[in-house]
Amino acid sequence: MEYKAPLETYSGRVKEVVIGKRDKAVKIGGENILPLHYFEGNAANKPKVALEIDDSGAVGWPEWVREPYKDVVSDPVRWAKRCLDLGADLICLRLESTDPQGANTSAEEAAALVKKVVAEVETALIVYGCGDDKKDAEVLSRVAEVCRDENLLLGPAVKENYEPLGRAVADNGHCIIAQTPIDINLEKELNVKLLKQLPPERIVIDPLSSALGYGMEYSFTIMERTKQIGVIHGDFAMQMPIIADLGGECWKTSQAKASREQGILWEGITAMSLLLAGANLLVLRHPDNCRMIKEAIDGKL
Repeated sequence: MEYKAPLETYSGRVKEVVIGKRDKAVKIGGENILPLHYFEGNAANKPKVALEIDDSGAVGWPEWVREPYKDVVSDPVRWAKRCLDLGADLICLRLESTDPQGANTSAEEAAALVKKVVAEVETALIVYGCGDDKKDAEVLSRVAEVCRDENLLLGPAVKENYEPLGRAVADNGHCIIAQTPIDINLEKELNVKLLKQLPPERIVIDPLSSALGYGMEYSFTIMERTKQIGVIHGDFAMQMPIIADLGGECWKTSQAKASREQGILWEGITAMSLLLAGANLLVLRHPDNCRMIKEAIDGKL
């Protein structure tokens, strides 16, 4: 008798989120399966990989992750185009210079830069602030206004600033990143609040991504549970795609800084693990890992 492996089917479905517009649009989510279980159902869109750039010229990046971009880091547009040449599906622009403890670049300057990158780069754009709640609300709200209807993915929205940032995103035609500190209950709470301002098709969950050896197991567990709650149990407030913003976390570890080979492995193992946990969108720094993860997604490894 021929053996047929049992298949699991689920009633829940992750919402499809579109980032960018027209020919620049990138779609994530839309699946009714657990991560990479393509044999059990419908994965409307395979996971996507973004490469990260920042507006401060890769200050503090180890030399081996900076090396592929060393001649373009002073120009975010050229840097973004290099990332596309190296295989990225989309670009993650981090506005590091807006940090009040650093260069404290103004919201107007940051918005002008984002507008320039949007105009000259042929893909969708993720825009992260500097991580200061108050400054991010100011900067990202202005970015939303200046880049109205460009359908950027903006964040992070956290419990301290989600209201003004959510309004700006809703009023100007963008998507938002809902970020919480590796806690399933806080994640759902923030999602519920944002759902009062935005439809689920414009929300992406960032549960925080830890690096290998620095809490990656916790990140894995939260992503896995998020996907299970949305797909298996059909919880509407947990059916958004997940972003794993992991590159920066990996490359600041002492292990990744120790050598090129070890650094690439550190980021690569973290990325592969979070892909298996349920990430729909991964933000990396090294192009070697971009290629490797895309091969894994396509089943070529």
